[in-house]
Amino acid sequence: MKPYIAQIRSNLRLMGRDRSVLFFSYLFPLIFFFAFAQSYHARESAAIMAQVIAMVLIIGILGNGFFGAGMRAVQDRETNVLRRFKVAPVGPSPIIVASMVSGLVAFLPSVFLFFFFGTAMYHMPLPRNLLSVIVFVCIGVLAFRSMGMIIAAVANSAQEAGILVQILYLPMLFISGATFPLSMMPRWMQNIAEFLPATYLYQGIQSMMLGGESLARNLVAVGALIVALCVALFVGTKLFRWEKEEKISNQSKLWILGVLSPFLILGLYQAKTQQNVEKAKILARNAARSGSVLFQNAKIFVGDGTVIPNGSVLVRNQKIAQVFTTPPEDPKSLNAEVVDAAGKTLLPGLIDMQVHLDASGGVHSDSGIKRRLAAYLYSGITAVRSTGDPPEIVSKLAQAVNSGAYLGAEVFTGGSNTAYDPGLSALEANIDLETGNPAPLNRSLLQQAAPAGLLKSTRVFLERQKRTTPNLLPLERAKQNLLAACKAGLLLVTGSGAGSMLVIHGPTVQNEMELWVKAGIPPAVALKAATFNAATALHADNRIGLIREGHDATLILLDGDPLQDIANTEHIYLVMFRGERINRPDLFNQDKQ
Repeated sequence: MKPYIAQIRSNLRLMGRDRSVLFFSYLFPLIFFFAFAQSYHARESAAIMAQVIAMVLIIGILGNGFFGAGMRAVQDRETNVLRRFKVAPVGPSPIIVASMVSGLVAFLPSVFLFFFFGTAMYHMPLPRNLLSVIVFVCIGVLAFRSMGMIIAAVANSAQEAGILVQILYLPMLFISGATFPLSMMPRWMQNIAEFLPATYLYQGIQSMMLGGESLARNLVAVGALIVALCVALFVGTKLFRWEKEEKISNQSKLWILGVLSPFLILGLYQAKTQQNVEKAKILARNAARSGSVLFQNAKIFVGDGTVIPNGSVLVRNQKIAQVFTTPPEDPKSLNAEVVDAAGKTLLPGLIDMQVHLDASGGVHSDSGIKRRLAAYLYSGITAVRSTGDPPEIVSKLAQAVNSGAYLGAEVFTGGSNTAYDPGLSALEANIDLETGNPAPLNRSLLQQAAPAGLLKSTRVFLERQKRTTPNLLPLERAKQNLLAACKAGLLLVTGSGAGSMLVIHGPTVQNEMELWVKAGIPPAVALKAATFNAATALHADNRIGLIREGHDATLILLDGDPLQDIANTEHIYLVMFRGERINRPDLFNQDKQ
């Protein structure tokens, strides 16, 4: 044991005297830290700051392992430093272990510096599982330093070591997620990333810092790193060389594959199951939802009928953090991205209380149920109540949306049976079907949200439809009943019956509200029915349906004022779902990513 301790002490003393070590161990990583923090506007989101820390940790660990351990060992052999230890005599094990331990000791202070500056300057709360993060980082440092020592063992010269380092270092740096999010990469590149050790290191750190997971939830990554560490230690000891004159055969260089074998096995498994791809997507979504946004100078329809003529709403960490009845005097002090909403109306996401997801609403099937949920979110309808659909399908859909694996409207199945839903859209669709009227298909927002093929085939069907005299009585009675229910003070909710013929999934609630207004219902009452009332009927009014502090930041921003013209509900400027600003066209490309 004494040779190990003596060698570790010697390495630490030499590192303390080497200014280049101090620069690359502390100052250089901090330069990256502050550069990334400023570039990504880390003050606006604790999640972004956590992502920045994960990025600089990966860059630091890779550099510490491949350059700090691997290249340094080769240089010591080339300059005959190792020959002196051979004469001492000291075996290879103390030298390898000392290199790993001293590298870890040198690296850990920078980790604590990252967390210190992240909390002190960027207001990032410390992770609840900070100990798990630190332990995982330690495992990662040791594993990558052991990989660096393998490179030193199999390289016959500094030039050869440099080539091997770059072959491993650059892909791990750019494809692991450390510098570019995995979710932004094409699927084939994401599959390649699953074979890289740095991917598991990065996702493990991300899972712990963003997802709040523990070491136990990341046993696969931990186990792979530990196996690689043990194999590298064993092989590194067997292949260790003291002098530059000693050469190693090309066959021996294949030991690098032996060290990487756990990740080759994991890569094959992940390429088949795509579990890590889905996990990376969820982590990226959680990061996107944790930003800070200030909607300023907006007309705010709160949901319960209250209207704020000119107010502001602060969104932070997926929730509505603050509602201002007048714009704040100093928006910059809130450390949030500012959205100028002058001339626009902010309201809670709309809710459709009656949809049939298993039916397309037109002739022939469209691109599937998941896409229908995307069409709703595109149209500003952020929640739907499924009626009559297969429970197993609905359950999977709800789980995919709730986890963040898929971006679409939230799915409900239960709710109150006492709310009054007139269902005017389905009744009007029956009239259009009898007369062969294609007008419902010509709505601008529907044409944006619905599959073009479905609209085309449905239009052809209507053209061939035999015209008959429509029965207007059911629709007129439903309008009269709606007015009576409104006067009686019943809980009114909007349900379109989407999936019925000619009620195509998309801007269904907008059409329903327009029919209500034509029937004599005030726009404010229709909007309340589509937001707060519907949320109340779903027993979810504690988090959706209202613009209130503590509620989910699920909002739509409209061009114009729907209280003056209900048709403005189709003029969507922005959709926010649980704090994430939705890139609406990308909703229909999710299955291609």
